Amino acid sequence: MSAHEQAPEWFEQALADRAAEAWVEVRGARIHYMRWGEPTRPALVLVHGGAAHARWWSFLAPLIAQDHYCVLALDLSGHGESDHRPSYDGDFWPHEILGVVADAGVPGKPILVGHSMGGLVSIVTAARHGDRLAGAIIVDSPVMRPDPESEERDRVKAFRNPKVYPDLETALAHFRLVPTQPCDNPWILDHIARSSLRELTEEADGRSGWTWRFDPGVFDNGRLPMSEYLAGVRCRVALFRGELSKVVPPEVGEYMYELLQRNSPLVEIPQAHHHLILDQPLAFVAALRAILADWEHSLPRRRPPAA
Repeated sequence: MSAHEQAPEWFEQALADRAAEAWVEVRGARIHYMRWGEPTRPALVLVHGGAAHARWWSFLAPLIAQDHYCVLALDLSGHGESDHRPSYDGDFWPHEILGVVADAGVPGKPILVGHSMGGLVSIVTAARHGDRLAGAIIVDSPVMRPDPESEERDRVKAFRNPKVYPDLETALAHFRLVPTQPCDNPWILDHIARSSLRELTEEADGRSGWTWRFDPGVFDNGRLPMSEYLAGVRCRVALFRGELSKVVPPEVGEYMYELLQRNSPLVEIPQAHHHLILDQPLAFVAALRAILADWEHSLPRRRPPAA
């Protein structure tokens, strides 16, 4: 039985809800994005993690959109179907998010939902451009003291030299989550793996085979002062972490909570690891819906003045 033959009905129905797809040029690169729901609705922007892409969200976005939201998911430059850049710094990706929002023509200010590296990009966007956002939900993204992402430097070694495989099935067999973790949803992993690969041809690439879509150069950019950025966000924020996550263990979640002056919710997804959108997708959607429902009917809490 194939992975998709094991898939539950909700997953197949979500994938059947096809997104509209578009490209927009941002600072010299064509950025690919997907849209679920009418652009007249309030917008949520889903921001993927490092070496991932917009289609990591394609089985979740319809559950989030329902009949209420316009959900956008973009491929950051160097990922998915977006262009690669000669180099990447902390300024490109926030502008790509804002460029996608502008191109989609959605009303009002969007809410960002960023997983892993995408959460860090969302924090930077919220610190630099918070007046253009309604909020940011940060999903298992590590902000640590004194050096942000110290463990991340070890994890990204796995992405430095992406291999070329002779055929699709061999490439699929080598797909792994980074960091490694259990995931009891093989249909999700199969979907993610297939949409993470591209075929090389002798004519276009000088060799044939299959390789991963991401540009390993995205991991060469310098580290940003993430603690300062998180403390300086200028919009509503919520923090999610996986109960079993080794990337954002309890002490890291508490540190981030303190940086936000204990004034933003810290939500723990039960039995979830770092890739909680894959291993506990429905629990993630339920938690996200609860936060969004609260934000719809409440005012942001004022932060106490800095000491």
